[in-house]
Amino acid sequence: MKPCRYGTHRVLEPLGVLPQAAYRLDNTMEIADNEMLIEVKTLNIDSASFTQIKQATGADPVKMAQMILDIVAKRGKMQNPVTGSGGMLLGKVKAVGKDFPQQTAVGTRIATLVSLSLTPLRIDAIEAIHLDKDQVDIKGQAILFASGIFSPIPTDIDEHIALSALDVAGAPAQVAKLVKANDHVAILGAAGKSGILCAYMAKKMAGANGKVIGVISNDHKLADLQSLHACDEIIIASATEPMDVYRKVLAVNNNEQVDVTINVVNVPNTEMTSILITKNTGIVYFFSMATSFTKAALGAEGIASEATMLIGNGYTKDHAQFTLDLLRESKELRILFEKRYGK
Repeated sequence: MKPCRYGTHRVLEPLGVLPQAAYRLDNTMEIADNEMLIEVKTLNIDSASFTQIKQATGADPVKMAQMILDIVAKRGKMQNPVTGSGGMLLGKVKAVGKDFPQQTAVGTRIATLVSLSLTPLRIDAIEAIHLDKDQVDIKGQAILFASGIFSPIPTDIDEHIALSALDVAGAPAQVAKLVKANDHVAILGAAGKSGILCAYMAKKMAGANGKVIGVISNDHKLADLQSLHACDEIIIASATEPMDVYRKVLAVNNNEQVDVTINVVNVPNTEMTSILITKNTGIVYFFSMATSFTKAALGAEGIASEATMLIGNGYTKDHAQFTLDLLRESKELRILFEKRYGK
């Protein structure tokens, strides 16, 4: 089969679909003329997927490693069968096909900006699992298709910090488009990796007369979120309990719903919470990979809400540069990322 720029030539089962939707990919590490071969150093597993793997194995690193190896061996890619999500990777260019659109020097350190759920991957060994970073150090290789995008790792930011930020780069870049001056914004999962980026961006866009309400499930990362000075109010409540969050949001927001809700949690069943706390004329942005379209659509219908609901597309133009620049711009953000994701 002639190599396809979207990687359909790597699909083994079922035929006729694109790599992300495929059950199994060909992860033979011999590149076609329009592919790039990457020597992989670290997998940054999607937060919803990593959380599910931790819960399924009791957070036992040995069992987690075996589960990841089993997934890749069976599917030829790192796509969690429960969440359907993947993540991204850090590595260096090992070979570039002559027809690959972005000719890049061998040895260049890069982070892929496409999901592991569509990336042919081979793992030779798992060297370490970082439970607090959603990252897995491996020896292995991966294939990037002609349609795939990537970012060179900057020299002024530690590679693991850059990888963590680039994993969720689409979120703050989209928030910049969605939040307007004077908006009242709620962020579910505000203390997580994407949450702190979104909180910072939301406050920047809403301005002094806007309001950012952070919702976090416990106080473990409360001090981190407070140090960012991005949230005007912080609520401790489970995003899986819609009425509790609804009452608490209204209590700190003049008995009104918010204009924009950003959902960046890593657990399921938070759709109705997001919709309930948002005005009928507002926007709900589901960046969480644990989101159910069915629950969101039917749930909104059930409470007669016509809020605009958006699926969190991990890509927006120039999102990688945009997000790395936030780390350069904000001392508080940079300190938080160094504390959490640096070596």
